Amino acid sequence: MKRISFFIIAIFSLALTQAQNTTDGLRYSTEQNIGTARFTALSGAMGALGGDFSAISINPAGGAVFLNSSLMFSASLFDVENKANYFDNSEKSFSDDVALNQLGGIFVVNNSNEESAFKKFTIGLNYTINKNFDNELYIAGTGTNSIGDFFLAQAQGIPLNLLQLQPNESISDLYQYLGEYEGNVAQNAFLGYQAFLFDPIDPNNPSNTAYTSNISGGNFNQEYAYLSQGYNSKFSINLATQITNDFFFGININTHTVEFDQSSFLLESNGNPGSTVNRVGFENNLSVTGAGISAQIGGIAKVADNLRFGLSLDTPTWFQLSEETTQSLKSRRVFEGQTFNEFLDPRIINVYEDYTLRTPGKISASAAYIFGLNGLISFDYSYKDYSQIEFIPINGPNFNDLNNTLENTLKAVSTYSVGAEFRRNQLSLRGGFHYEESPYQDSTIIGDLMGFSFGAGYNFGRFTCDLAYSRSEQERNQPLYSVGLTNAANINSIYSNFVASLGFNF
Repeated sequence: MKRISFFIIAIFSLALTQAQNTTDGLRYSTEQNIGTARFTALSGAMGALGGDFSAISINPAGGAVFLNSSLMFSASLFDVENKANYFDNSEKSFSDDVALNQLGGIFVVNNSNEESAFKKFTIGLNYTINKNFDNELYIAGTGTNSIGDFFLAQAQGIPLNLLQLQPNESISDLYQYLGEYEGNVAQNAFLGYQAFLFDPIDPNNPSNTAYTSNISGGNFNQEYAYLSQGYNSKFSINLATQITNDFFFGININTHTVEFDQSSFLLESNGNPGSTVNRVGFENNLSVTGAGISAQIGGIAKVADNLRFGLSLDTPTWFQLSEETTQSLKSRRVFEGQTFNEFLDPRIINVYEDYTLRTPGKISASAAYIFGLNGLISFDYSYKDYSQIEFIPINGPNFNDLNNTLENTLKAVSTYSVGAEFRRNQLSLRGGFHYEESPYQDSTIIGDLMGFSFGAGYNFGRFTCDLAYSRSEQERNQPLYSVGLTNAANINSIYSNFVASLGFNF
């Protein structure tokens, strides 16, 4: 078998097997209650209100509600608290991130022709972070399945000669060859074999495809650490108009940017009788970059002096994404009374072929009742079908199986938001509640998201200052790996978001 050797550190294209899954599709399809402080305090229930930069992001007609040309920027402190229960052991982890999460400006042009039905035109630009990916998770406990089961499952069916080094061939050479021509499953199997986690049933047969583990069954002390960072942001160009005194219409043209980095490390040890291998460390790193495009159209109608209704439609978002991965594996084994430490670090960057991800569109309906200058109450409802997430190959692998899995495991989701505001002269006090259904048909995988918010603002005339706090909570059951080591940790996540906004009117 002829193989081509490259440098120890190399970059290449993985053309056969990609690692995308349901989690990846949801990661770029979901959003958080994050935006301006007023929007955050009202739990995002602003589709029928407008006059706010984040309100524009859910209903572009809101741009025409602005009375004056304005600028606003918002900064946030995003906090995640995770509590992980794994085989009766509980661990807590925390992460924090400070970011400029919103920056926007809008220019209002009033029509001086009193006979024209078009009373106003607005042009706006707004940048916002739809989702903050910063997160830390620590899981620890004594499990019943081993990481060796993961590698053993990856190896079954792969010929032995693909896992063995040829003369003058390095770990990096063969790892790269397998990635380029056989895929990531073969790379995992190769690492496990070279770390002596399993042995072939017939070691003298190069075509052997069956393997047995060198890790005996029993109890396994496991520690799993996960770290992610990055964001999914949106930049919008907003065009809106007011027709007569009662109707507002607008459109958004949006570009999206994705930056996501993820690292995970599993450390496992055991003292099971008959185990040749008693310690394993497995590290995986993922880096994703991408860009996307979408559009929105919406309207707001004043149906009575104090009552408004809003309706908006979001198109699907088309992302072009690029992924890179790296791996390493450590093991400690005892052979003929001696202890050996193996460290497999190919120092190869797996560069996958770019692919397109289409996230689902959304329809939103909203209503608001205005109590004159004293305050308001608002309600928003949105509908989004996550089973319509679709991975689209570009000269690459076929995603039919994955798309079928998405269609059969995800579902349409309803989201409800309620907000209220009380005004006393220049002071405003706000509060809200939000609820989002689980995107999974089986809600034990990921549960419903529920939370509340509150805040305050003060209008100084030429400028405004607003503060808000939002809290959401959600539970999920997370398997450590998709095959082999499928024991799941129950994770309760609390998302807290502190936002401060400063606005200027001209």
